[in-house]
Amino acid sequence: MAEERIAAVSRKTTETNIALTLNLDGTGNAVIATGIPFFDHLLELFTRHGLFDLEVTARGDVDVDYHHTVEDVGLVLGDALREALGNKLGIRRYGFFILPMDECLSRVAVDLGNRPYLAYDVDVADSYVRDFNILLVKEFCRALSNSVGANLHVRLEYGEDAHHAVECVFKCLARALDMATGIDPRTEGALPSTKGTLT
Repeated sequence: MAEERIAAVSRKTTETNIALTLNLDGTGNAVIATGIPFFDHLLELFTRHGLFDLEVTARGDVDVDYHHTVEDVGLVLGDALREALGNKLGIRRYGFFILPMDECLSRVAVDLGNRPYLAYDVDVADSYVRDFNILLVKEFCRALSNSVGANLHVRLEYGEDAHHAVECVFKCLARALDMATGIDPRTEGALPSTKGTLT
């Protein structure tokens, strides 16, 4: 029987208090409560389309801004991904996806090779979905990339509606990470590197 790839991570600061549980080999079940309704929606999309099981409870200084909560959830999710991946033996390591949604098309590519880098190009005319500044999606991706050690490239090829654009990005990110974290049976459990290490 394969070892369960599950992690539970918490992080408490003067700005946020976050508890998160992630199962990489789930079925898309989400229990999300961040205090930011649109962010909850994005994380639910991420969970469903990555076929992860994800529980997130976050309390943050949302009366000041959403920035700290969104960024810190990205950090904690990255920590959970890293912990759940363990020694990374047998994983595909690389993942990519191109995803259409209405008038939008997004592209995400990821390398879980422990070299954090974010290239992010998402440009739409409207910066807000209700009171949620979509620039926070970049901060989420940066925190996630740094925390898990991922080379992450996110691009909105085209799109007009801000709501559609960030939904498209989160779905695409989920699909790319599902591929990268997946086990390739052909490797017979080998580390996906010619160097013998992922550092």
